[in-house]
Amino acid sequence: MTSSSDLETTFRSHTPGYWPDSVMEKWDDHKWQLRNRIDSLADLEAHINLSDEERAGVLLAGTKLAMAITPHFFNLIDKDDPNCPIRRQVIPRIEEGWTAPEELSDPCGEDTHMPVPGLVHRYPDRVLFLVTDRCASYCRYCTRSRVVSGVGEQQLETQWEMAFKYLEEHTEVRDVLLSGGDPLLFSDAKLDKILTRLRTIPHIQFIRIGSRIPIFLPQRITPELCTMLKKHHPLFISIHTNHPKELTTEVRDGLVRLAEAGIPLGNQSVLLRGVNDTPEIQKALVHKLLMCRVRPYYLYQCDLITGSSHLRTSVSEGVNIIENLRGHTTGYAIPQYVIDGPGGGGKIPVNPNYVVDSDQSKVTLRNYEGEIFDYPNPSPISEKDLQALQEKAMCGQ
Repeated sequence: MTSSSDLETTFRSHTPGYWPDSVMEKWDDHKWQLRNRIDSLADLEAHINLSDEERAGVLLAGTKLAMAITPHFFNLIDKDDPNCPIRRQVIPRIEEGWTAPEELSDPCGEDTHMPVPGLVHRYPDRVLFLVTDRCASYCRYCTRSRVVSGVGEQQLETQWEMAFKYLEEHTEVRDVLLSGGDPLLFSDAKLDKILTRLRTIPHIQFIRIGSRIPIFLPQRITPELCTMLKKHHPLFISIHTNHPKELTTEVRDGLVRLAEAGIPLGNQSVLLRGVNDTPEIQKALVHKLLMCRVRPYYLYQCDLITGSSHLRTSVSEGVNIIENLRGHTTGYAIPQYVIDGPGGGGKIPVNPNYVVDSDQSKVTLRNYEGEIFDYPNPSPISEKDLQALQEKAMCGQ
């Protein structure tokens, strides 16, 4: 078994893995990676030993969310272990076919906050711009499975000119997040065109890109892409990594290229049962992210997406993870644990309770070791003391 310290410090290359050595000359071509994705039951069974639950899940996947796994990411899968944390993220299981009573097709209420197709305006000064419905690989807990991959119950309809016009007219918008699907699937030229158009809008101060391409398809993070992105600063990228095993040498090198291009990088993880639901795995993950020059940003409670109950944890497990990080590692390594309020409530921060009691005179706090401290509220200065200070000041003239 790999120890937590091994996961923190080891970056392994996984090429060519399940593929023959003859593909090595093509391995670093992201277009080859996309053309050779694992996307069928036959592909899976040619490489790994599927469980009955997985085989049934794959057969049902075409009616909910397509299956596709890049060769790079597929190489991280343990072929004999159905509980492999990489497998659980990308290989369908039969449980996806069951909808729990609390689950929603649009758990974040994005459709109800969409003034024009493809543009979500939930927060006062920022918008979510859904620019594509395709990803390099598909996460089985995808919040937007209703529109992503082309087989869900809805189709993503992005009205580009309407969206740009809306942004031009709404001067309160200062921050645009490009997501989807995955914007880094676009060619350099197409992505450059979108970013350039956004940069013509004076009140948009900075742009963010949400992407799992650096993890699923690190070959896409080319020097040419990084050079193009540098033109559009201030530009931020949020990646999505859930388990330390995902941070290979290829991923690390791609992330370093982005960082060297001056792009601040943050990571958004989703808390998933059997994947990263222990403090030990989370600590290994955040340490390894910092070594890749990525700041842990959010730890999300898994959204109430349909067919996700087998992957969701309790909220108390998330709080326990933060409790075991705070004070036990550097503050830079601690993400904010959040729950997206079901139906469109936005991100709600959830933290361990460090305030034990409070009154008008003080706040009683506990630290990470359970020790208790009183922090007094400010004492008002009396007129007598103020007058004494004034007299002292006059005497010093």
